[in-house]
Amino acid sequence: MDHPAQLVSKLPNVGTTIFTVMSALATEKGAVNLGQGFPDFNCDPELINGVTDAMKAGFNQYPPMQGIMPLREAVAKKINTLYRYSYDPVSEITITSGATQGILTTILCCVHPGDEVIVIEPSYDCYVPAIELAGGIPVFVQMTVSTDGYSVPWYKVAAAITNKTRLIMVNTPHNPTGSILRERDAHALIDIVAGTDILILSDEVYEHMVYDNQPHESLSRHPELAKRTFINSSFGKTYHVTGWKMGYVAAPAALTTEFRKVHQYNVFTSNTPMQYGLATYMKNPMPYLALPAFYQRKRDLFRAGLAKTKFRLLPSDGTFFQCVEYGDISDLSEADFSKWLTTEMGVAAIPISAFYNQAKESGIVRFCFAKKDETLRQAIERLATL
Repeated sequence: MDHPAQLVSKLPNVGTTIFTVMSALATEKGAVNLGQGFPDFNCDPELINGVTDAMKAGFNQYPPMQGIMPLREAVAKKINTLYRYSYDPVSEITITSGATQGILTTILCCVHPGDEVIVIEPSYDCYVPAIELAGGIPVFVQMTVSTDGYSVPWYKVAAAITNKTRLIMVNTPHNPTGSILRERDAHALIDIVAGTDILILSDEVYEHMVYDNQPHESLSRHPELAKRTFINSSFGKTYHVTGWKMGYVAAPAALTTEFRKVHQYNVFTSNTPMQYGLATYMKNPMPYLALPAFYQRKRDLFRAGLAKTKFRLLPSDGTFFQCVEYGDISDLSEADFSKWLTTEMGVAAIPISAFYNQAKESGIVRFCFAKKDETLRQAIERLATL
């Protein structure tokens, strides 16, 4: 009898994500889930109405592969208004089925087998599997962490460049650390890539969550970087609809041409009525302009509560994440402490070690504060004895 061929995994080191594990444990133990990064509150009903109206109007068939023009125009207008860089909505903006799809498609369109891709750790968990699927080789550079928070050691990034380097991946505001890039960081990156053919993927899904009147340092602010960069962003994060899986990629025309070659055979296109609903909703910029103040208030509420515990708070300049050191509470590993916190204290967190290729123990866990005020207060109450 013939035996079927043995399946050889293309991602042999990938298992169940830490987010799935901790969310399941939180549900089992009845814990307040501050682990996975999604809101527990609803989006603006006006946005729902826009999508409903689009469905009722008959916008339920395939849209253009690149995305509907009104939404691409709205994205281009927003970028130009905020960051003073002009993208052509016809040839340089593509609507995606979430930022994760945009990241995968970006990597697949430009990374070839044997190419090196610089990944700055800790990093979001979808980066490395995407690189490996493309046959690329991830090259890891670890961020520096101190009482001032996390920062990128650009001299180490420069030292990691070889003649095989194809792509550098950056993320600002940064998940999981809550740090942000500043103008000096952008200039350091400009110096590194000057005179090379190196491309950049800039994950900017938290672009509208930067606090204390600091600007979002989009790489599109810098023409020297924009000309070689795929900007990835997310409607889901901005408008509290993570389950819609809607995002976009902005890139120069030549890069977008290659991106769309993969995109059309990856997902082809994205949800039609949601595109029309978003296009209508984006006519009013206030929802994203007001987002920093909205989340800063939640951040400050949560930090004030944590300040009364033995946690040591690291800065949270962006995203909706708060990292804390727990060395004064426990000497458990980050994974074990997260499980203990969920099981015994009733609050779920995510170990930062899970965001490294090879788990690095720093005694730091991450909370998500994109929650109702009552959810945050309940978590603070449970953590008050620490």
